[in-house]
Amino acid sequence: MNHRSMLKLSEVLRGRGFDVVRFNFLYREKGSRAPDRMPKLQACFSAVAERARREVPGKKLIIGGRSMGGRVASMLAAQGFACDGLLLLAYPLHPAGQPEKLRDAHLPDITVPVLCINGTRDTLCQKDLMTQSIDGLGWQMHWLEGKDHSFAVTAEIGELAERWASAARPSHPA
Repeated sequence: MNHRSMLKLSEVLRGRGFDVVRFNFLYREKGSRAPDRMPKLQACFSAVAERARREVPGKKLIIGGRSMGGRVASMLAAQGFACDGLLLLAYPLHPAGQPEKLRDAHLPDITVPVLCINGTRDTLCQKDLMTQSIDGLGWQMHWLEGKDHSFAVTAEIGELAERWASAARPSHPA
């Protein structure tokens, strides 16, 4: 949660009027580099989002994250977690060098608005495969030309998120 990229994302989004919650998954809090299994990651994410909902009631709840955090959020949304949208940065569509192992089976089950921002040189998300995976799903996809998986967060990302969030329809009563 204190990685410079996450701090910059928080700064950029707060500058655009968003309330932002950053957190570490439990494995990171314990000092491990190996991620927990998906159910444990989802339980942690869900607990944080539910607390945010209680502490800041009456606002849109947009969940998301960068890379694995975004994947966890997308899986929660696909399972019906009540939120108003998904903001995904550097979505890891497949493992590096393994484009045949797509992580897209759950994507059609997402019913909330989605803004996904990836770099065109991301080794974990080939543009053509992502385009095929989300075809017809209504996602707003934005490609950062020449950028890789670790693209820098800029004011452009805040502008994209602000425009998208103001147009995103609520998916459930607040």
